[in-house]
This record gives sequence, structure tokens and C-alpha cells, in this order.
Amino acid sequence: MALAVAAGVLSGCGTGGHVSEDAGDAAHGQQLFSSKCASCHTLKAANAQGTIGPNLDATFRAARAQGLDESSFADVVAGQVRNPGQYPTGGKNELKANMPKDLVTGQDLSDVATFVAKYAGTDKPPPGGGQAGGGGTSGKGIFSANCASCHTLKAAGATGTVGPNLDDLKPSFARAKKQVINGGAVMPAFKGKLTEAQIDAVARFVANSAGK
Repeated sequence: MALAVAAGVLSGCGTGGHVSEDAGDAAHGQQLFSSKCASCHTLKAANAQGTIGPNLDATFRAARAQGLDESSFADVVAGQVRNPGQYPTGGKNELKANMPKDLVTGQDLSDVATFVAKYAGTDKPPPGGGQAGGGGTSGKGIFSANCASCHTLKAAGATGTVGPNLDDLKPSFARAKKQVINGGAVMPAFKGKLTEAQIDAVARFVANSAGK
């Protein structure tokens, strides 16, 4: 159902006007995708393995095989960010959560749309020649790359609404670490995706920053 929904979305048109795939900065779009979208979607060019929303590589690969072009993809991505479809959630083959509206706007929207249109469902190396998202042991950086699109945390400038507001929750280090390792509800498990040092770093950042 999740991929069927996504395929149906790709067969339609974006809303809010045309976005030229040449008008955006794909490298900047990659960075924005990593911080805003990677925790929910799978996209190889952003080193993203989210499972909450559709797998963009699988969806766009199928659409490319049907002959759709990058200009159409850019319009669809922009349209979905502006006005996400609201689909049934929580069932066996349904999406785990719906995407919030206007995660990025203006030039940032054009950059994200350009990046996804050019790279989703392809084997092209990403714009910077490497893969983005979640490297190093900066707790704030790891949070921004993997968690910010779903959670609110003032210290990270994050305003996500899919998961709990961490400023309200104020989890302890032990609780935050357990959640990062095991996931829960719509949150994916990060064991095996982040190193032990990275898990400690992001859990410590959340525990020390939440509610402050």
C-alpha cells in the first residue's frame, strides 16, 4: 500500500507551480534532505534509510522505467512538500505516518526537489561525491541528520511533529539511548545504522538539551 500510494502520487502533478530541475542546487538539496527528510525516507544518495514514508529509490526507479522525466519528478516532489497527501496509516502495508506540510519552502524547496529528481532511483554518485547524513560524533549533527524531521528540540532548531516533542518529554540519557537503539512506534531502530559512539553522542545531546 505504501509504495502504491507513492506511485500514485508520482503519476499526478505537483501543486503550486512548476519547479525547474535546473533552478535548484542539488548539493544544498542533499544537505536539506538529510536534515529534514532522511529519518522518514530511504534514498541512497543521501545515505537515508528511513522507513516511515515511501522508499524514494524504489518509487522513482519504477517511475523512470515508465518514462517519466526529471522535470516531472521535481514538480511532484515540490507539490508533495507543499501539500502532502494524507493517507491511512498504521496498517500492515500502510505508511507509518503522514508527512507534515511545508518542511522546506522557497529556494530550499527548489533545492530539495532538484536533488530528489536527479538522484532518486539512480546509481549516480551524490552531488558532493560522498554520502551525506549522520557522520562523525557530534550529537547535534547526528540529531539534525536523523531525528530533526520528526521531533521538536529547540537546541537543534528542530520542529518536527511526527514524534514526541523532546523539550516537553525531557528524557534521561538512558531513556534516550534505549529509544535510539530500539526505536518504537513509528521511530526506526538505529542500532546497526549508527555506531555505539554516535548513539551515545545523540542520546547525551538530547538528554542535556531537552527543555532548555
